[in-house]
Amino acid sequence: MTAAPVQFVSADEGEELQRAELYGLLARLWYAPPDEALQEAFAVAVTEAPESGAFLEAPWHNLVAAMRGTTLSEAKVAYETLFFGTGRADVFLYASHHLTGALNEQPLVALRSDLVQWGLASQDSAADTEDHVSFVFEVMRYLIAGDDVTVCNLEQQRRMFRAHVQPWVGLLCDAVEQHPHAGVYAALAALTRAFIDVETQAFDMMEG
Repeated sequence: MTAAPVQFVSADEGEELQRAELYGLLARLWYAPPDEALQEAFAVAVTEAPESGAFLEAPWHNLVAAMRGTTLSEAKVAYETLFFGTGRADVFLYASHHLTGALNEQPLVALRSDLVQWGLASQDSAADTEDHVSFVFEVMRYLIAGDDVTVCNLEQQRRMFRAHVQPWVGLLCDAVEQHPHAGVYAALAALTRAFIDVETQAFDMMEG
């Protein structure tokens, strides 16, 4: 997965675009430490919530403040401390680990099966398995904003979210927020949790 440039959407853009952009931003932030371009984007970011609704306002403000108050070197140390560690990561970024306690287990198999149906199978050369949180968020972004309406529609978003996002991302956020050296990633986890809660409520209403 390539760390793509981040664009902060304005309040007058459509709600679906805002959802897609937020999934994309979260994918970038979980994938690698911030670089100069990302740090500069946060320096000028609007402080209104990127997704409409007051529930995201506070965690968004907190993330912007944390990013502005963290140097690139501090963010890199925090990322490597949490997600690489010495020999073993303190926090794993993969669904299989959070749901089964081990890597490359049934949650990855199930995700790959769905990805094949959607024509989104990962390249064999990819460094990370598809159940990495950033890959999962990128799939959600595509299902919201992609052009193929046979795949990119609300029903497939619901399937992906219920099966491959909702069951475990909260567990990841718990692990990060409880880590004593989480730094800026505690704020990222809080925003991620809040956004997943909003998405969960929206799909609950859709099914109700």
